[in-house]
Amino acid sequence: MTVRRILFISCCIIGFLLAYRYCDFKGEDSSLESDTNLIQQQIVNVGKLVVTEGHFSEVLTYKDQQSYFMNMLSFRKKALLVVNADVTVSYDLRQVKYQIDEKSKTVTITNIPKEEIKISPDIKFYDIDQSSMNPFTGDDYNKINKSVKASLEKKINNSTLKSNAKNRLVSELSKMLILTNTMGWTLRYDGAEIATEEQLTAGIKG
Repeated sequence: MTVRRILFISCCIIGFLLAYRYCDFKGEDSSLESDTNLIQQQIVNVGKLVVTEGHFSEVLTYKDQQSYFMNMLSFRKKALLVVNADVTVSYDLRQVKYQIDEKSKTVTITNIPKEEIKISPDIKFYDIDQSSMNPFTGDDYNKINKSVKASLEKKINNSTLKSNAKNRLVSELSKMLILTNTMGWTLRYDGAEIATEEQLTAGIKG
């Protein structure tokens, strides 16, 4: 076998090995890019408004008194209030922020939005008692609305409405957890690795 033929065969072998390595690396890059695109698409799909609804009813009494001449003369007004309110607790998951590290195959959730609470009260007045010297005014209605809202917020905090909304939030975000686990990626939140739905729940509710 001549030297020229040996060199030709050696070049062919080296060329084949380089081509194989190039295709191998290209395949890994393509797979990584595909994984990244799939994760980003899943996060976009999760990005919707999660809403939990509730209804509250209560009866309140509003009283006010105006006094004159060193309290020798007074005029009272009062009313019975029946309040029915629809309440929604929502999370706008379009505000979820995240970082993707392709090298370490890690998705890090950097921000989860706070819940948004919307209260829509329907207030009806009964047994209104007032006088021309102390009639109901716009200030009274503002005070009533403020008092009703404060009372409803207290009821909401003592109810399961917020916790139910967080459970729905976890349910939506767990789709990201399932995807990353399936693809061999790691999900992180609040400085910790999230491997189970229980850890995700603890991280969000903590």
